[in-house]
Amino acid sequence: QVQVAESGGGLVQAGGSLRLSCTASGLTFENYHMSWFRQAPGKEREGVSCIDRRGGSTKYADSVKGRFTISQDKAENTLYLQMNSLKPEDTGIYYCAADAWVPFSGILRPDAYGYWGQGTQVTVSS
Repeated sequence: QVQVAESGGGLVQAGGSLRLSCTASGLTFENYHMSWFRQAPGKEREGVSCIDRRGGSTKYADSVKGRFTISQDKAENTLYLQMNSLKPEDTGIYYCAADAWVPFSGILRPDAYGYWGQGTQVTVSS
């Protein structure tokens, strides 16, 4: 049974940093595409960053490029999202998602993923 679980959210002032973790179980970590999504109040869930297993490349939403970094620890089956220079507009629930196959063109589309964590709240105050 595939499970993913996020941790590391919290309240931080604008300009601060947080590191989110996502621990996966029930899967072969290196064979699954792993991504971070977020959902702000009243808005649709959006892709933030991902690791594409087809070539190991990473991808970021334009809104977080240069500020967020995705990484992984394969030995620990853990995905990370280092978030620096946080802005109030980064506030939302952050989700980790996994799937064995996602279309290349839709790698940051929520409907491409079948396994989701419960989410962790990130609040950035101005």
